[in-house]
Amino acid sequence: MKKLFVANLPTEATEASVLAMFSEFGQVRSLKVASDIFTRTCKGFAFIEMEGHEARAAIAGLDGRIIGNNEKPLRIGFKDTHNTRGRRRR
Repeated sequence: MKKLFVANLPTEATEASVLAMFSEFGQVRSLKVASDIFTRTCKGFAFIEMEGHEARAAIAGLDGRIIGNNEKPLRIGFKDTHNTRGRRRR
């Protein structure tokens, strides 16, 4: 199971639209689109869990694509599971 971070989503993106976009590459195990608590609009990023080979196919197919009226291309990559917050790097 791989967790993906998706950036530069348009503000009109919903969980259903993101699910439909990623479902063509395999089964989406979990999906969380970050949304503003007051306006309920998308903040521009989401977290998605998929199987490894399906996640790599989704990255290859969607990374760099422009969605909706957004000017910025999608940025999709694996989420770093190692929390380095507060640690000093060596």
